[in-house]
Amino acid sequence: MADLQSIKARFGIIGNYPALNRALEKSIQVAPTDISVLVMGESGVGKEFIPKIIHGESRRKHQPYIVVNCGAIPEGTIDSELFGHEKGAFTGATSTRKGYFEVADGGTIFLDEVGELPLQTQVRLLRVLESGEFMKVGSSQVQKTDVRIVAATNVNMLKAIEDGRFREDLYYRLNTVQIDMPPLRERKGDIHLLFRKFAIDFAEKYRMPELMLTDDAVNYLEKYPFPGNVRQLRNLVEQMTVVEQNRSVNAIKLSEYIPQHNNLPAIVQKNSGSGSQDFGSEREIMYKILFDMRNDLNDLKSLTSELIKNRGNNDLSHHEKNLINRVFTPDTANANTNSLLYFENSNNQFPNQNMMTESGDDYGEVEDIEIEETKQTSLSLQNNERELIVKALEKYNGRRNKAADELGISQRTLYRKIKQYNLED
Repeated sequence: MADLQSIKARFGIIGNYPALNRALEKSIQVAPTDISVLVMGESGVGKEFIPKIIHGESRRKHQPYIVVNCGAIPEGTIDSELFGHEKGAFTGATSTRKGYFEVADGGTIFLDEVGELPLQTQVRLLRVLESGEFMKVGSSQVQKTDVRIVAATNVNMLKAIEDGRFREDLYYRLNTVQIDMPPLRERKGDIHLLFRKFAIDFAEKYRMPELMLTDDAVNYLEKYPFPGNVRQLRNLVEQMTVVEQNRSVNAIKLSEYIPQHNNLPAIVQKNSGSGSQDFGSEREIMYKILFDMRNDLNDLKSLTSELIKNRGNNDLSHHEKNLINRVFTPDTANANTNSLLYFENSNNQFPNQNMMTESGDDYGEVEDIEIEETKQTSLSLQNNERELIVKALEKYNGRRNKAADELGISQRTLYRKIKQYNLED
């Protein structure tokens, strides 16, 4: 069995990050076996090296090694690509064709982006994993194959299972051994090493002097989060090698090639004792944000109303009255919902005399005004949501997957809403 350093040298892998070394060590350990492996990691982290190592260190290394990008093959033809088809099986099938599982018999198949496989194809793949059997499209004859499967994905597989987009039984068949590839932002000590390696490669390729980074450029590079991971860094070095005339690159020059990374606020799901709150779609998240904002506004209006009732209009300063005007606009003051009071800019008087009772002073006291509760808004939104769900189900004759796509929510969320609104009949 090859050691870690020889594997790195053989496959051109740069870096000493512990999580990377662990992933490579696991690849070497499972290579002599025939168990299925699932490689997890973000796009661009170099997941494609793992199946190459596994195949190269296995007894199948002299047999075919086939890479299949499941996300790049149209849904209508992927079964034919993987399992082959008989002549006349469908329009355009003018001859019998062998699929990848037949061609790769005795070898290894790397299923990249396996999370994108259609459900029908997942059923066929599960049968291959369990029994080594498959049938060509348009054929009733069962064929046998001896293929080692290594799959990779950047999809959250557990979330895909919850949403009904991936079969749970297939996931556990593929995930006999899981290998996790770390993102580049965690490998800060490897970033400069990778930059130098790419700079040497592209200098040789384009016959140009090698790029060199100043110390401030190295620091700048290591602080960048690299959402595109190693692939993004490689493209960056290639671009700079061709375009940049000065071969010594400082942080200012480097910033011209690296896009600005905005740290946008993230919505975090907080765990509680009863479990975590699950939002099925961005639409549900926006609903929650709007409800929270409305609740905050109602609280602010309520506190302001209490302030005026407790202190009285005469005790309020001019600045305080201006602040109240910004909260209670003329529209909200005259509206039926969430209206309390409003000071006119001209004389700072209450415009609605019905909101006051006569007393010993010129203004009187503000009566108790009931604020419309957010619950009424929630009920209105629920009615609209229920109506939209009913219309979507009627449009697609009860097909919930189509209705979920139309509404922009997951099937799991739609099932929950159907149960919530008693629409199961």
